[in-house]
Amino acid sequence: MHKTRNSLPEEQRTKLVELLNRRLADSIDLMLQAKQAHWNVNGPQFMILYELFGQIAHGVEAYVDLLAERIVQLGGCADGTAYAVTRRTSLERYPLEITDGNGHIEAIATVLASFGKHVRYAIGQATDLIDADSAALFTDISRDTDTWLWLVEAHQQVVP
Repeated sequence: MHKTRNSLPEEQRTKLVELLNRRLADSIDLMLQAKQAHWNVNGPQFMILYELFGQIAHGVEAYVDLLAERIVQLGGCADGTAYAVTRRTSLERYPLEITDGNGHIEAIATVLASFGKHVRYAIGQATDLIDADSAALFTDISRDTDTWLWLVEAHQQVVP
């Protein structure tokens, strides 16, 4: 931890930095998974899914920066290297064998749901650590994640 005049005690900041770095890893992983779908989607819904997956990746990228900046504001080091992300991410590996739009829809819906669950848990953890700013950041991320999940799930084909 580097020196800062941030009023949160160092013990709290250390725990928050670890929490934020875990969600940073998840966010980078989610961003790359959305890019994977964006690059590789095909089929009858190509254009709409291509744009949707691109919007998700772009939106998550904004949160990657906000999480990293919050870590540094608290006196920590944002660890967004590929090595750190693969070690810390709580998300499942993206299935590279997907060949159609429906497969990408299912994979992205699944990863968004998992990511949302971890972010909602982080809201409570940040609140317990008396950091309303980090909790608010996680709340914003959670709200957008739920929106993206809703938009992706709207494309799932319903079988009667």
